[in-house]
Amino acid sequence: VQLQASGGGLVQAGGSLRLSCAASRSIFSFNTMAWYRQGPGKQRELVARTTASGSTNYAGSVKGRFTISRDIARNTIYLQMTGLKPEDTAVYYCHAQLLENYWGQGTLVTVSS
Repeated sequence: VQLQASGGGLVQAGGSLRLSCAASRSIFSFNTMAWYRQGPGKQRELVARTTASGSTNYAGSVKGRFTISRDIARNTIYLQMTGLKPEDTAVYYCHAQLLENYWGQGTLVTVSS
């Protein structure tokens, strides 16, 4: 399984970005798919997760600002990020879980103040 993340970049505080994660197989087969992030000097943390049934959950720090969604036909999940803050600066990783854990290569999001 390969996960290809894209969409990162430099944005000013208050701006928006949309991350994409394309999977090499049907995303409907995964138990969960998620976005994690790792900021400078920080541990990797869960940002948002979606399950095979379509339920979602979010880290408290992004709730109301970020939205995870999926396009089953395109085998892709998205993370729509709005109201970005400098503390959202991190490398964002796509994750999928079935019998094993799969990780994408990461995409850098930098939010300037």
